[in-house]
Amino acid sequence: MELAEIFPPLGLHITCGDLALVGITDDLLPRLGEAAAAGIHDPEAMPFLVPWTDAPAEELPTRIATYQWSVRAAFAPESWALELAVLWRGEVIGIQAVAARDFAVCGSVSTGSWLGRAHQGQGIGTRMRQVACAFAFDHLGARQVTSSAFADNAASLRVSEKVGYRLNGTSLRERRAGECAVEQHLLLLPDDLVRPPEPLVVTGVEPVRRLLGLARDRMNPPQRSG
Repeated sequence: MELAEIFPPLGLHITCGDLALVGITDDLLPRLGEAAAAGIHDPEAMPFLVPWTDAPAEELPTRIATYQWSVRAAFAPESWALELAVLWRGEVIGIQAVAARDFAVCGSVSTGSWLGRAHQGQGIGTRMRQVACAFAFDHLGARQVTSSAFADNAASLRVSEKVGYRLNGTSLRERRAGECAVEQHLLLLPDDLVRPPEPLVVTGVEPVRRLLGLARDRMNPPQRSG
């Protein structure tokens, strides 16, 4: 028996042209650690609600591995996160996540991601998000996708705008210890999604749907998605 038969998210594979989002198997963890250690953002800035990148670079591979193992351990139909490695032309360059609580009832997912600094500013971040949202709508039957970013994270907000999200209110959050920042909330509905220019090719999704307890009639008709 393969490990993906025991934990189906590890066997999920989504491709869209040169981009692939794949389940994070243990053999990918060192490559993800290397991508993070090479740098994600300016050290003076903090784009993440949990400031995990403040750790020394040499500690990031261990932090990524232990976090991914904890995500697997906590996975349940009522509360789950699909953590997917981002591959660009075969190179591991970041993570794109889709997460939800009570998805079978509410149909709402949230997205989060990080991308190695060397690959930013090339449209890859936009493509990652387009693919994740198209997958959530077409293959999981999501009714909406939410996201958020600090108000001073112009790059992330620009990605959201290009994908089709609308502004959905703000809140005040502690970013680093003692630092308050404005968090911008975002909402994406199926008809607003700006889809990627190439079709999705998805394998391994049916075992994931069964794990989540999703009925076939919850799916939206795939649009430009194979």
